[in-house]
Amino acid sequence: MNRARTGFGRRLATLTAMTLAALVISACTWFASVGEPKVEVEGGDPTLGKNLIMDHGCIACHSIPGIDGADAHVGPPLDAWVDRRYIAGLLPNEPDNLVAWIMNPQRFEPGTAMPTLGVNEDEARHIAAYLYTLDD
Repeated sequence: MNRARTGFGRRLATLTAMTLAALVISACTWFASVGEPKVEVEGGDPTLGKNLIMDHGCIACHSIPGIDGADAHVGPPLDAWVDRRYIAGLLPNEPDNLVAWIMNPQRFEPGTAMPTLGVNEDEARHIAAYLYTLDD
């Protein structure tokens, strides 16, 4: 009987270890789901940008790949950002222009539906870095 318990205990320990390993791998995959920017944004962190997009309410107007609940159709979809030539049809799609647009779109297009949300420069760099991960 002692052997049976030892065998069962080993199987249980092995099963527990395999389950924990699967959970760790799943968590690592989830956290690594934000890709590398295809265009470099100096000082930008795409993972922080993804969180800031949620914090600033961008999902209320835009559909944004990789962000749960970001499926609105008030503003344009922000998919395939890296492939775009212009921001709002006005500015060349370059990191500094995107950062400036995110901070103050009314400066470039007074009356645009895109509101000025109080995003500071560091936050805008992180948001831009996330957008530049969106290539499809």
